[in-house]
Amino acid sequence: MRNTHRLALLLLLPSFVFTALFSLYPIIDSFRLSFYRLILTLPWLGQKMVGWENYRDLLSDPVARQSLRTTLILAAATIPLELLLGLGIALVLNQSFRGRGLMRAIVLIPWAIPTVVSAQTWRFLFNDRYGLLNVMLFGSDTARYIAPLAEPHLALIAIMVAEVWKTTPFAALILLAGLQAIPDELYEAASVDGANAWEKFRHVTLPLIKPALLLALLFRTIDSLRVFDLVFIMTQGGPADRTNVLQFYGYKKTFAEGMVGYGSAIAVLVCLLSLVLSILYLRLLKTNRLQGSPL
Repeated sequence: MRNTHRLALLLLLPSFVFTALFSLYPIIDSFRLSFYRLILTLPWLGQKMVGWENYRDLLSDPVARQSLRTTLILAAATIPLELLLGLGIALVLNQSFRGRGLMRAIVLIPWAIPTVVSAQTWRFLFNDRYGLLNVMLFGSDTARYIAPLAEPHLALIAIMVAEVWKTTPFAALILLAGLQAIPDELYEAASVDGANAWEKFRHVTLPLIKPALLLALLFRTIDSLRVFDLVFIMTQGGPADRTNVLQFYGYKKTFAEGMVGYGSAIAVLVCLLSLVLSILYLRLLKTNRLQGSPL
């Protein structure tokens, strides 16, 4: 038994080393740097310990507050849509019909496409001179063309649309796995009791896929808090910082302005938000399992 444990630890060691080197160490070092004043454009100043000053500056930074609001608005608007659309897609793909395997593969295409590629595609679609959106709305009347990515509210909505299109298949994949874990006997018993389609969904499907819903909610919340690619490609945080999200604002502070300590403080804030919400969702998931869910 002892040799088996040693072999298991030996096999897991490369994964532990990889995780510690590329995940744990950057997190710890970012937390350390957040207590320093380190400016890349002024290397001769070195690292100066400033304690909580970066965090105090973060609290009084209007752009940081706006970025936090934008991040939360983006998450609150897109996650429910992704879960609803993903549930609808999963319910359809869970049915038996000809070509179901092909349809499942097609649905996953938006998620499989690299985010940079999909963001560039949506940027072209929303272009103010030759974008497909303007062509569909106004045809050849170029005088009426609009610039969605140059309007604060429209730009944020454009990012939301791209985010929902990109990540809904991921939610559908998780929910489909939850649906396939539900025994067919439960539906047969509900049919014997005279339940219609809505009653089966309400009393059988929905309660039993709650863990899958919470899992999809957990993953999508973490991802939405660290959205970067879409904003970087589509708007660069504009116009007037209205589409700035925390992850992109931290990138600009760190690499564009060279304020490594301040950018690290923003990264720590994103990490803490993700951690708090993850703990909350995991507690809800654990509670749901203790209540007797078969999943």
